[in-house]
Amino acid sequence: MFPAARHQRCWVHKARNVSNCLPKSAQPSATKALQEIYKAEDRAHAEKAIEAFAKTYGMKWPKAVAKITDDREELLAFYDFPAEHWVHLRTTNPIESTFSTVKLRTKVTRAGGGGSPAAALAMVFKLVESAQARWRAITGAHLVPLVRAGAVFEYGILVEREEQAA
Repeated sequence: MFPAARHQRCWVHKARNVSNCLPKSAQPSATKALQEIYKAEDRAHAEKAIEAFAKTYGMKWPKAVAKITDDREELLAFYDFPAEHWVHLRTTNPIESTFSTVKLRTKVTRAGGGGSPAAALAMVFKLVESAQARWRAITGAHLVPLVRAGAVFEYGILVEREEQAA
């Protein structure tokens, strides 16, 4: 739908995948190291945290480190957007939480005998409509038009373009 859109990996899912490659004893410290990456104040600090993660865990668990280093650009893509949006862009869980309710309810109604496609669509609409009352509003909503227009952000701050003299 948006072929020019950049891809962002979900940190929640990535952290789970990394944890699956580690023994239970190493998981708590690795989780803290991953938090140092995705909660860094900017891309430069996140890059340093990735290097520290690779240095600490690379010798014993190269598969876990590869999951971070191979997807570095996709994992850190959110740093190219306004800082106010970072909290929303790090994870896909809000989307999944919304649709997990729909998925669960759909499975339950199918098991009970189902209904017409129109009834299913109406049920999905009502479930999502009721779920939106619990959604968190986007922080920095006034910046969305700038992002859509292709504005450039560095360190989470809008970079003003210098006007060239004719």
